[in-house]
Amino acid sequence: MDPKSTRIGWIGTGVMGRSMCGHLMDAGYRATVFNRTVGKTDDLVARGATLAGSPREVAEQSDVVFTIVGFPSDVRSVIIDGDDCVLAGCRSGITIVDMTTSQPSLAEEIAEQAAKLGVISIDAPVSGGDTGAKNAALSIMIGGDTSAVESVRPLFDLMGKTVVHQGGPGRGQHTKMVNQTLIASGMIAVCEGLLYAHKAGLDIPTVLQSVSSGAAGSWSLSNLAPRMVDGDFDPGFFVEHFIKDMGIALDEAARMHLSLPGLALAHQFYQAVAAQGHSKDGTQSLLLALAKMNNINWS
Repeated sequence: MDPKSTRIGWIGTGVMGRSMCGHLMDAGYRATVFNRTVGKTDDLVARGATLAGSPREVAEQSDVVFTIVGFPSDVRSVIIDGDDCVLAGCRSGITIVDMTTSQPSLAEEIAEQAAKLGVISIDAPVSGGDTGAKNAALSIMIGGDTSAVESVRPLFDLMGKTVVHQGGPGRGQHTKMVNQTLIASGMIAVCEGLLYAHKAGLDIPTVLQSVSSGAAGSWSLSNLAPRMVDGDFDPGFFVEHFIKDMGIALDEAARMHLSLPGLALAHQFYQAVAAQGHSKDGTQSLLLALAKMNNINWS
C-alpha cells in the first residue's frame, strides 16, 4: 500500500466519503472518484483527484476501490449490477472495500462474485458520523479474508482510530448492526433527557456538564446533545439512512428468531421523524418529533 504505486478509487463523496477519501489523498495516494451528483466531487477534484464517469471507470483506474453509498440497492447497483459496475471494470488482484452500512447477506454475495474474478472483497462499515470522518477518528468494523484485510489496514488506519477485523465476509456488517441497535435506543434516552431538563426549567448546558461525565455518558450525549441545544439538526448521519440500518437489523433479528422490542420502538419513532419532513436531517432531529408529541416548541 505504497502511495507511490497504489491507486485509490472512491465511489460516494457525500457527508462522510469526501473526508475519508481526503485523508488518503493527504497521505499521498492518487485517487479516482465518482459520485452520482458530480458537484459533490468538486473539492476532491480541485485537490488533484481524477473524475470518472462510472463505477466501472473507477475500477479500471484503481488498485483498491472504496465505496460508501446510501442503501443496499445502491451498493448492488454500484458494485455488481450492469455493464458500468465496479466488478465489470475489475482485473484479478483488485480489492473492493464497501464501507456502506448494508446487508450482511449482500456483503457475502459480493465476496462470492468477486472471488470468481480473482477480486478481493471486504465489508468495512464505519461509525463516528461526519465528525469522526473529518477527524480520521472512525470506528471501522471489518469483514473479509484475514490476509486481505491486513494488506489494506494501512489505508484504514488513515481514516479511523478503532480498526477491528471481525471475521469473514459479512461479519463487519453484522457488527455494525450491533452498533446501530445500541445507538437507536440510546438516542431516545438522550432526547427524552433533554426534554425533561427543558420542562423542569434547568439550564441544559449545565446539566450536560454534570451528566455527560458520569454513568450516563455516551458518544451521542457528548456529540449530538450540544447540537440539539444549539438547534443544529444538520446531518452528520441522515435519518433516512438510520431508518434503513434499523430495518436491516430488524430483518436480521427476525431471521435469527430474535426479538428486539427496543430497536423496533426506535424504528417507529424515526419513521415519525421522517413523516414530519426530517428524513434528510441528522439523527438528532428525533428531538423535534418527541418535542412535538409533548407540545414543546424547541428552539
